[in-house]
Amino acid sequence: MAKAFKYGVKGISGFLEPAERELLRGLLGDVISMLEPQEAAHQDPLAALIGLDMDVQEPTDSALRRLLPNVSRNDDAASLEFRQLTERSLRETKIGALKAAALDLDKDEILLNDTGARHWSMALNDIRLVLAERLDIRDEEDADHVHQMQDWSQAEDVGSYLALVYNFTTWLQESLMQAMLQSLETSR
Repeated sequence: MAKAFKYGVKGISGFLEPAERELLRGLLGDVISMLEPQEAAHQDPLAALIGLDMDVQEPTDSALRRLLPNVSRNDDAASLEFRQLTERSLRETKIGALKAAALDLDKDEILLNDTGARHWSMALNDIRLVLAERLDIRDEEDADHVHQMQDWSQAEDVGSYLALVYNFTTWLQESLMQAMLQSLETSR
């Protein structure tokens, strides 16, 4: 059974069973796959080098839109321009954090320094955003309904299984945030 992240002398540590590590490894891989940009055959190498993507469009997948939202709800042109200038680097940053977190899953005990903790917090947040979209969580009432699912033996369908995975990643992220806050308070 997983143990919450805790702050200690060596940094932030946590413990995950092999099945929990495999679950997280799969989730991290799924989100990485979603975020990997489609390479255009005619991509300008200079534009790619500096992070521009003039062919980018708003994602059609609602979960990917949660990860890569528009900058404005009212100005489509401004949102597209901002997306062209930033989306490639945002995708790369997110993928980097997800891959860094995945590398930590080779051992039962996870030991994180400040950078590792930031990568994990970003990765868990992105996993939760995708799961929240798949579970159609739109408000506090929806979230409360999902949080009622706590028993793995009650998972009868994909929705209840996703709710349990969402609750697990939420718990993991909350414990990580608490450990990160404690490390900040200790360093003052």
